[in-house]
Amino acid sequence: MVYFVHTNTVQQKAGCNNSREQVQNEMTTGEQQRYRFSEAPIWELQRSYYEQLGMKAWNNDQVPQYITSNPMIGTAYAEMIFGFLQDRAAKGDTAEPVIILELGAGAGRLAFQTLQKLSELIEYAGIPLPPFKYVMSDLPLLNITGWQQHPRLIPFVEQGILDFARFDAVADTELKLVHSGAVIRPGDLAQPLLVIANYFFDSIQQELLYVDEGNIFDCEVSLKYPEQAETMTTSEVLRDLVPEYHYVRAAAYEEPDYPFQQVISFYRQQLEDSHILFPAAALSCMERLDKLSRAGFVLLTADKGDHRLENWEFLEPPKLMHHGSISLTANYHAMQYYFEQKGAQTLTTPHHYKNLNVVCMLMLKDPDAHVQTRLAYRRSVERFGPDDFFSMKLWIDNNYDSMGMQQMLAFWRLGGYDAELFIQSAERISALLPDANDEELLDLQLGIQKMWDGYYPMPQKYDLALDTGLLLFEMDQYGESRRYLELSLAEGDEEPVVTVLYCLAICCYELEDDAGALEYTRKALVIEPDHEEALDLLNALSQG
Repeated sequence: MVYFVHTNTVQQKAGCNNSREQVQNEMTTGEQQRYRFSEAPIWELQRSYYEQLGMKAWNNDQVPQYITSNPMIGTAYAEMIFGFLQDRAAKGDTAEPVIILELGAGAGRLAFQTLQKLSELIEYAGIPLPPFKYVMSDLPLLNITGWQQHPRLIPFVEQGILDFARFDAVADTELKLVHSGAVIRPGDLAQPLLVIANYFFDSIQQELLYVDEGNIFDCEVSLKYPEQAETMTTSEVLRDLVPEYHYVRAAAYEEPDYPFQQVISFYRQQLEDSHILFPAAALSCMERLDKLSRAGFVLLTADKGDHRLENWEFLEPPKLMHHGSISLTANYHAMQYYFEQKGAQTLTTPHHYKNLNVVCMLMLKDPDAHVQTRLAYRRSVERFGPDDFFSMKLWIDNNYDSMGMQQMLAFWRLGGYDAELFIQSAERISALLPDANDEELLDLQLGIQKMWDGYYPMPQKYDLALDTGLLLFEMDQYGESRRYLELSLAEGDEEPVVTVLYCLAICCYELEDDAGALEYTRKALVIEPDHEEALDLLNALSQG
C-alpha cells in the first residue's frame, strides 16, 4: 500500500452513496473514516442540499445558472436541435418522435429558452420535421413540482412538447414521464436520444485517481467537519469541510474486465504524476441512456470541462468550488476518448474556452451524415458561441458607462434581449434617453417587448417590472409604463413607494383616466402628505 496525504479546503457540488446516518455520525463524533472519493459523504450532503431547497437553490444565483441558461446558449442549442431534426427528416425519419432529455434541469430556465427559440425556428421554417418531446429531468421532487406550476412552462406542456421525469443519473435505466404517464425503456426509441447536460457532469460523483509510472492509485478521502457542523446549514458544512487524501494502489482499474479500461490504459501510458477526476458515473449514465434508443444518442453539454489531455497533465488534487453546493471539473477528455473508440464524433472548438466548454457528441452510426447538426455547431458555438458571449459580458458589465445607445442595443440583441442585461444597463439607458433619436427609441421599445416575451421569472433580488415601467415613463410611453408599474405593485411584497404611485398618477392623467389619477395621487399623499408634485396634481384634478 502506498500512502501519503494532501489537504484542501472544500468549496463546490454533486450526487450520493453513503447513508444520511453515516454523515450525521461523523459530524457528531468527529471520527474520520476513509472513503473512496465517489462514495464520500460530500455527495450525500450535495443531494440533501438540492432535495431540501428544490428550485430555491437558484435564488439570486446562490447556485450559478446564468452562464448555462441564458438566451444565447438557449438559441445555440435550439439551432443544433433544429439542425438535428432536419438531418433526421433528410433520412426519411419523420414518423417517430425525437426525445430531448435534459439532465439536471434545475431552475428550468434553459428548457424554456431552448423550447421558445426552437419553436420559433420551426414555425419560421415551415418544413416537414419529425415530432419531438422535451423532457426536463432532475432528482429532487421539489424541482419537478416547481416546473409543473411555472406559468412559462405550462403552455409547452399543453402543446404536448414538454414533459418531466424524476431521473437518478447514477442508477436509473428508464424514464417515467410525469405528465403523459409513458415509460421509456431500453430499446423503445427508434430515433436517437438527444441529451442536454449543462453544469451536470461537474456535479455528480467522480472517481479521483492518481497516475504515476504506469500505476493507478485511488485517492481515498477522509473529512474533517467544522466544529459547529450540527447547527450549520448543509451549504455551510460543504463550504467548511476539510478533506485529507490517502493514496492506495488500485490495480482493479487496470484489469481487462473494468468497463472503462481502455481509457485507464491510455492514461497509464500518457500521464505522469497526475490527478485525474475520472467520470465513471457520467460514462455509466450515458451508456444506460444509449440503451434507450436503437439509433444512438447526441449529447449537448456545457460545463467547466476539459477535453484536452494536456490540461490533465501534472495536476494537483482538485479544489472543490463552493457556491451553495459544490462542483468539480468535468473530464470531457475521458468521455470523448471512450465514446470515440465506439464510433462517436465529438465537436469541440479549436480555440480554448475560458469559462464554459460547449461540446456536441454524435454517438450515431453515421455522424458525418448529420450535416445540419454539425453546421449548427460551427455557426452557434465554434464561430461565436456561449463562452465568447460570456467573456464579452464580463467586460461589458464593468464598462456600461462608456457605451452609447447603439452599442447597448446591439449587445442586447446579441444576448437575445435578456432581462439580466436590461437590469444591468437600465441606469445607463436612462442617462442616454435625452439624446436618443426616434429610431433608437422604437428599437428600445421593441427590445422591451421581446425581453418580456422571453422572460422566465425566478425569485430574484430585483424588480424587472418596476425598472421597465420607470424607463418607459421617461420615454413618455404612459400606457406601457402604467402596465408594468401596476404589474410591479401587484407582484411586490413590500409597501409601494411614493415615486411609483406618483408616476402611475401621471400615467393615468396623460391617458385621460382622471379617476385612476386621483386614486394614485391620494395613495401617494397618504405615504408622503407634503409631496409637492402630488399636491399640485391633486389640485389640478380637483379643479378639473
